[in-house]
Amino acid sequence: MSGGLFSVNYEVFGQVQGVFFRQNTVDTASAQGCVGWVRNTHKGTVEGVVQGNRAQIDFMKHWLSHVGSPFSRIDKCNFSNERSIASLEFKRFCVR
Repeated sequence: MSGGLFSVNYEVFGQVQGVFFRQNTVDTASAQGCVGWVRNTHKGTVEGVVQGNRAQIDFMKHWLSHVGSPFSRIDKCNFSNERSIASLEFKRFCVR
């Protein structure tokens, strides 16, 4: 993988629960070759971790911020704890 590996936490705000956002995130991240997880929160957001190379992370940042599932409405997406990692910490991308 070019440019090393990265991990980033995310939280997506808007209408992101009850619109298949988690499953679409799993499908999109898996298709990109990313690993990590996604889950609903009690405050109506979706959060998780995505790991991959720089191009994969950039793709997912854009997708999480601007695309989402077909019936979602994304108001904003916060990214935190972005860091280089020596190896992937997950085997696949899943719903928690």
